[in-house]
Amino acid sequence: MHNELSAHSAHDAAQHPEPVTLPTERHTGCPFDPPAELAQLREERPLRRMRYPDGHMGWLATGHSVVRAILADPRFSSRQELMHHPLADIGELPPAPVGDMTGMDAPEHTRFRRLLMGKFTVRRMRELTERVEQITAEHLDAMERQGGPVDLVEAYAQPIPALMICELLGVPYAEREFFQRHTTTLFTQSAGPEEQYAAMTALQEYLHSLVLAKRAEPTDDLLSDLTTSDLTDEELAGVGGVLLAAGLDTTANMIAHGTFALLSNPDQLAALRGDPDLADQAVEELMRYLSIADPGARSALEDVEIDGQVIKAGETVTLSMQAANRDPAKFTDPDALDLHRKATGHLGFGHGIHQCLGQQLARVEMRVALPALFTRFPALRLAVPPEEVPLRSNMSIYGVHRLPVAWDKE
Repeated sequence: MHNELSAHSAHDAAQHPEPVTLPTERHTGCPFDPPAELAQLREERPLRRMRYPDGHMGWLATGHSVVRAILADPRFSSRQELMHHPLADIGELPPAPVGDMTGMDAPEHTRFRRLLMGKFTVRRMRELTERVEQITAEHLDAMERQGGPVDLVEAYAQPIPALMICELLGVPYAEREFFQRHTTTLFTQSAGPEEQYAAMTALQEYLHSLVLAKRAEPTDDLLSDLTTSDLTDEELAGVGGVLLAAGLDTTANMIAHGTFALLSNPDQLAALRGDPDLADQAVEELMRYLSIADPGARSALEDVEIDGQVIKAGETVTLSMQAANRDPAKFTDPDALDLHRKATGHLGFGHGIHQCLGQQLARVEMRVALPALFTRFPALRLAVPPEEVPLRSNMSIYGVHRLPVAWDKE
């Protein structure tokens, strides 16, 4: 009888395992691998109960197929006021600012997305390659004149995407530091609600004044183009803010963190140097391997069955892109950086209706910037021990705060 009870309890525990909290501690000594607990949780159960800091009982999705299915399912909402924060008890989340497509569902989202899709086509972004190459060469020239060591983030990784997105939107490049500062506050997970609200307000006020200026005197840029649409001033300012924040921060971190990863994997760096045609694959593999935008979240609008589990209406699901992109059920030897891998299906740019709008621009920037850096400085190396590189471990966009590099003159 005792054995039967024990067996029943074990079966019950397997069917209803203890809720978990979101693992955030990364491997010591490895700045690229996700927290080890994520792999363990994914292996046990790719969708499981999660206890949120405010007491909410929601879910954690770690498997590639589960995360992808949720991102593609319209029964899950992106509206942040319906969600619970996975890392801190900060009370009820406010609705996304007007014009912030990332916090909208269809049909509101569809209206904005349709207006912008034509501005970010593959063809249009590829037409910008020459400008990206020019900006890249100018910053490599400046690095060469200055001589090492330099902080690659400040000298190279940040200014290239910043110049591109400022030019595209028609934002004066001189204002980039203002945006960088407030955007950093928004992406810092430890920033308090008042601090984040102040940053958001400052950005919205600036963009609103910029929209009024574009309406009065249109120039050849994206914001001016959109003044002919049916978007209100407030909506236009919101759209501009989202595009600017994404363009300033995410690609900059991919260039810097991607450089760090390549310098830490000399065999892969040698492969990229030896075969320029690998650049496209390298970008996709780095997006998969690094997964810097993490975690994502959705809220169930109705009861939904996924992977044999019923997610109830109103429950928040935290989506671990890091775990999904390292899922061995999708990618062979997923913890290895392999530039020869065809990383098709990675979720580094998201999936579904909210898949990154600027992904083609980001691809062009990385495809140009990474090979050009190593071509110009074949002996590029870290100027500090790897463990001394400061990581953005408290931010929702992961990467490095600084990347000190040096090189030997030929």
